[in-house]
Amino acid sequence: MRDILRSTDPTVIAFAEAMLAGEGIAAFVLDVHMSTLEGGIGALPRRLTVADDDAAQARRILRDLGIDPHEG
Repeated sequence: MRDILRSTDPTVIAFAEAMLAGEGIAAFVLDVHMSTLEGGIGALPRRLTVADDDAAQARRILRDLGIDPHEG
């Protein structure tokens, strides 16, 4: 699995996950429950991960959508 996106904005993560699913790429969101530890202030980012084989295509899709994926 590769991290392809980190964001403190849950709407960006949800949008990216939905768009990747629409392209047939399974994505998994990690660190969803970290808000319990941080007190809900949104300081810790959520991570979106995909299978290693899908990482390059997923990054291209996110860039095309105007989302800047990191090179994780």
